[in-house]
Amino acid sequence: MAKLLSLACFRNEGWHNLSARSHYPSMPSYPKGEPGTTTTTAAVTEASNVTGLFSVHGMTCSACAGSVEKSIKRLHGIQEAVVDVLNNRARVIFHPSFVNEEAICEAIEDAGFEAALLGDVKNDNSIQICRIQIKGMTCTSCSTAVESVLIALAGVVEARVALATEEANVHYNPNIIIHSQILEAVDDAGFEAILISSSEDLSKIDLQVEGDLTDHSMIKLIEDSLRSLPGVLELRPSLELSKISLSYKPDLTGPRDFINVIQETSNGSLKAKIFPGEGGRRDAHRNKEIKSYYKSFLWSLVFTVPVFLTSMVFMYIPGIKDLLDNKVVKMLTIGEVIRWVLATPVQFVFGWRFYVGSYKSLRRGSANMDVLIALGTNAAYFYSVYSVLRAATSKVFEGTDFFETSAMLISFILLGKYLEILAKGKTSNAIAKLMNLTPDTAILLSLDGDGNVIGEEEIDSRLVQKNDVIKIIPGAKVASDGLVVWGQSHVNESMITGEARPVSKRKDDTVIGGTLNENGVLHVKATKVGSESALSQIVRLVESAQMAKAPVQKFADRISTYFVPLVILISFSTWLAWFLAGKYHAYPKSWIPSSMDSFELALQFGISVMVIACPCALGLATPTAVMVGTGVGASQGVLIKGGQALESAHKVNCIVFDKTGTLTIGKPVIVNTKLLIKMVLREFYELVAAAEVNSEHPLAKAVVEYAKKFKDEENPSWPEARDFVSITGHGVKATVRNKEIMVGNKSLFTDHNIAIPAVAEDLLAEAENLAQTGIVVSINGEVAGVLAVSDPLKSGAQEVISILKSMKIKSIMVTGDNWGTANSIAREVGIEDVIAEAKPDQKADKVKNLQASGYTVAMVGDGINDSPALVAADVGMAIGAGTDIAIEAADIVLMKSNLEDVITAIDLSRETFSRIRLNYIWALGYNVLGIPIAAGVLFPSTGFRLPPWIAGAAMAASSVSVVCCSLLLKYYKRPKKLNSLDIGAITIETSSDPLIIHDD
Repeated sequence: MAKLLSLACFRNEGWHNLSARSHYPSMPSYPKGEPGTTTTTAAVTEASNVTGLFSVHGMTCSACAGSVEKSIKRLHGIQEAVVDVLNNRARVIFHPSFVNEEAICEAIEDAGFEAALLGDVKNDNSIQICRIQIKGMTCTSCSTAVESVLIALAGVVEARVALATEEANVHYNPNIIIHSQILEAVDDAGFEAILISSSEDLSKIDLQVEGDLTDHSMIKLIEDSLRSLPGVLELRPSLELSKISLSYKPDLTGPRDFINVIQETSNGSLKAKIFPGEGGRRDAHRNKEIKSYYKSFLWSLVFTVPVFLTSMVFMYIPGIKDLLDNKVVKMLTIGEVIRWVLATPVQFVFGWRFYVGSYKSLRRGSANMDVLIALGTNAAYFYSVYSVLRAATSKVFEGTDFFETSAMLISFILLGKYLEILAKGKTSNAIAKLMNLTPDTAILLSLDGDGNVIGEEEIDSRLVQKNDVIKIIPGAKVASDGLVVWGQSHVNESMITGEARPVSKRKDDTVIGGTLNENGVLHVKATKVGSESALSQIVRLVESAQMAKAPVQKFADRISTYFVPLVILISFSTWLAWFLAGKYHAYPKSWIPSSMDSFELALQFGISVMVIACPCALGLATPTAVMVGTGVGASQGVLIKGGQALESAHKVNCIVFDKTGTLTIGKPVIVNTKLLIKMVLREFYELVAAAEVNSEHPLAKAVVEYAKKFKDEENPSWPEARDFVSITGHGVKATVRNKEIMVGNKSLFTDHNIAIPAVAEDLLAEAENLAQTGIVVSINGEVAGVLAVSDPLKSGAQEVISILKSMKIKSIMVTGDNWGTANSIAREVGIEDVIAEAKPDQKADKVKNLQASGYTVAMVGDGINDSPALVAADVGMAIGAGTDIAIEAADIVLMKSNLEDVITAIDLSRETFSRIRLNYIWALGYNVLGIPIAAGVLFPSTGFRLPPWIAGAAMAASSVSVVCCSLLLKYYKRPKKLNSLDIGAITIETSSDPLIIHDD
């Protein structure tokens, strides 16, 4: 799955030189190296990830797919592995510097399956994604058929089709296939496909042009003017729709520039605005479908009610019964003619959609719910037509028709589909709420050359461009992600992060689009607009999560392959058994109702079996629960990346915690300084800060931040550092003012054969006992000082570990920090198992060892060094909130950075998966019980039989019941024991007068 979001926080325990980019890449597992080996981020990111498509034979169920996936993921360098058991394929994204396709094939074969590389390995950068809306899917067999068609296309790497949202996500190589060919393939399969979005049009806008468009020379001039703008990639005019579509680079231009060019070029005769309805296609389609089913149901009811009355009610009212029993032609009665006339439009007009669906399904070699409905209603209708025609040509045959059966069946099924679509629409309310967070308007400020405000203008918020300065007044929503350039206020970010407390904002702080300014006026410089914004990324992540299938859904997909043919076989067998039993008098004639004969009784049983079976409920059991669960999670600040994460999280019985930024607040500060040589403290910190300023590690930032208090205001820059090297897990070294500076932990100096004096050893031990991190500094090979850094525990950390123990979940801490500090922190929070001084690959190895011991492992971390372990874990949980909110390597993002959300995520996943189980029990149990009852199992002993129209109503109700069962998740409340946790402020006292020790 394409990774959509990035993280501003960096997860590092050991010392590591990180890229300055605010990004959280899915780092591969690092190959084991010799101690002291240096690894820079540049070296790691030079080689891009590639994607390989493998055939895997021998899989029979989701357990097999899980085995293959785990075998692949345990290799070093694997970023992602997705196994499709239905199509015997595996899609693997890997880092070619660490692993190749042959090793992946060997891993699959070691798991007991046959593997081969399908086609060429493609650069992951070349893979694009398109979202497609698919009309005409009625049950899981339809979605499975569409998925099979898409995966079979050359150039399609991965395809996911969601029945609940009626959408598909297709990963494809644009060098082999384009999205129009993908749409054509879906159309050829018998469904209607509409492109929602594609990778290449993420920065795309449609403008509506108003005015006289007959002047072709003017239109040509406008097109040329737009094309000449820097950053415009593509322009497609559509004069019949008065529309111009533009693709562009948001860093260079934007929609306001386009509108100004159109108006200025035409001297005001043409005006432009953003094309109405953009982005609302899915809702528009759903509303249209709801109206269509509602209208069809009402009209069907108009014809069906008289059919029901003449068949079931009026026949027992004297006078009316006599009128209806009057003969028209021979034995043909007025009542039969009325029912025939009224049932025909219901069958062929309002029920026509079922014929179309059946034809398309059978044409592609499968059978869906429409086939069952068409067969059942046709059997009732055409037998009735036969009965009526025979009565019209016979003087003795008294026909019995089932027109009410076919008409009521279609009416109830239309009602069921109407209610189902209504309920399904509510499952995606989370996305609708997120999309509605953006304000409709924004106040754009005009600035002079000195940055002074000279004017303001209210504009459509969609017209905000990068680097615009916008004014946010109290009570208004922030129009885009940006940086505060003036003012101070408190911003409520709960709608994005789930954190209820307002966050203080002042100059140089970042704000998130869609959040609420509570007090004070802010001037914000827009940094991310449109699809780049945090809100858009969250929406795409939730949409992607709702598209992703849980492995348990493969169970329903497999059943659906055989479901409809099996139901038809059972239905035919039921009719045949009752027919033969009646013909050979195997049951008393008294069992046969007076209004029918043995053939008609057998036919009713057969039709009831056919229409009561519901594959829709099975197909909706998992995706609707996943949709609601992920939506509820997003509203509580827990972003879950889909069904796979939900299914794995509910089984977690062991959690591996990172320390810095996870168990601790992640903002370490210098609390004490001990100098071991005669040196002015300002000069000492100038040298140390100059070496550390090039590192992104939290400890390095703490050193630089503390050193600022000694900085000369007239000379604010640090001395130049040459030959800078970051040594992963150890520290840094550089040359500053011709002095060789080394800053790091004890192992750094041991590897470089620099002796640590006894007094320094004592200071380090003292720091460790106080749960502080000791940093050693050397100048020209001589230990010059020891810094003590404190990173306090997060509030509620002890309680969270305690609650996890009560949930029978084992907690382990794995950190790159020293053993003394690690043990102190572990004792404080109540963790017994500790691994310290661990490098990134060692963290991943610990996770794999726990998995080999039978644990289902979750990894909780917040830095790049944790990414190998996050990928290796069954469930990766990322701590981190900010403008770049989510993650690439992990499965779940805890946006509030609170440890308590680890419990919320696990509890929500358990609740969601229990709802999925309940849905399956309901859907399968309904069919297991309903089909025998419809087949007449109770009839011999109780005389109870299920009329086809009631069976049809029950079938429609089953789908609605499953969706409503999933919707109950919307009322999910996090565990009550979390409400008592006090997340308070943390204050740190630092030593302002560092002790200076002279080492003789």
